Amino acid sequence: MKLSRYFLVLLVFAACNTPHAVYDYDQQIDFQQYSNYALFPDFRSGMSQLDENRLLNSLETAMQQKGFIRSEEPGIYINVYTEEFQQDNRSRVGVGLGGGGGNVGVGGSVGIPLGQMDTYLKLTFDFIDVKNDNLVWQAVVESPFNYDAAPEKKQAQFDKIVAKALEGYPPKK
Repeated sequence: MKLSRYFLVLLVFAACNTPHAVYDYDQQIDFQQYSNYALFPDFRSGMSQLDENRLLNSLETAMQQKGFIRSEEPGIYINVYTEEFQQDNRSRVGVGLGGGGGNVGVGGSVGIPLGQMDTYLKLTFDFIDVKNDNLVWQAVVESPFNYDAAPEKKQAQFDKIVAKALEGYPPKK
């Protein structure tokens, strides 16, 4: 019984550190028609140049694994833009005070936050049909992100984020 409790706690902590994705797509599109891609001509992710290069490295590798070829005459453009947000890490210390006498009791408590806010990145991956200039597929991925991490750890995190995004491509109709 104790072992299952520890496993459950470990599972919860592991789930908190993995990217979460939501997908949307045009149901009328035959995604088998796309085999080559290019970056959107006005590609600007909103990240530092080093982090953007890491993201593009992860994207290039993942697209090759999906069978895509980068081309000067693409079927789809890929655009990625990012937002950063802070989220409460929910670590708290509870302090309570109570007292009573006779048939009356009074109590109060407060949670004191521990540590700093957690930094998250929200990356939106857009696949745009070049010929029709229409958005055909989109993935929105939220993931914890540590800007102070070593470059190798950042690259590994971008690899996870891109893998999670492309997990939903092509869509299963």
